[in-house]
Amino acid sequence: MTTDERPQRPRPVAPTRPTLSREYIAAVALALVDDIGQDKFSMRKLGVELGVDPMAAYRYFTDQEDLFDGIADTLFAELDVEALPWDGPWRHLVEQYTRRLRDTLLAHPRAVTIFATRPVRSPAAIETGNRMITLMAEAGFTPGDALRVLRCLREFTVGHALTLAVLRLGGERRSRKPPPESPEYNLLARSADEAGTDDHFDLGLTAMLDSFALLIG
Repeated sequence: MTTDERPQRPRPVAPTRPTLSREYIAAVALALVDDIGQDKFSMRKLGVELGVDPMAAYRYFTDQEDLFDGIADTLFAELDVEALPWDGPWRHLVEQYTRRLRDTLLAHPRAVTIFATRPVRSPAAIETGNRMITLMAEAGFTPGDALRVLRCLREFTVGHALTLAVLRLGGERRSRKPPPESPEYNLLARSADEAGTDDHFDLGLTAMLDSFALLIG
């Protein structure tokens, strides 16, 4: 076999950097917040994660607040709203939406504050709101009441997620609840041990949905 006839080894292909886009940058920023938290986040650190000059992100976001808006949009996209039971009754739909929102936020405890402090105005979020209000109006709610219901559920869920996020990130270690063997162990402390830290979500959600059902004309 001559030199020309020898099989050629494939040349190594240099890894390609993902194409920058608003969605990709926001996803990387969310991962960075998950890792270090919002307080330690900076555009410089984001640039390191992206492998680009930090100023490159400003071609897609006007400032850091705009980037955080993008992170909130990314969190909403994780809900996968298309998989919700849109063909079912209004109560099942909004219940599943609420639970999915809670689970998504708790998967990113360091980013809950970002989601909680800005409205989500992505096209997907707007379309989801319109679809939910339409379904609820068909069930007998006025459009205004349907929006009030959705706002109540969002605020309840985000507030619950914020509380649990604080606990999971170290807040529980700062609890002043006395231990059972302590003379200060009172009824409130015993109740806290019996109730746990997150098992009231179902209770609150059920109570709210039962009350909201009374708004149907």
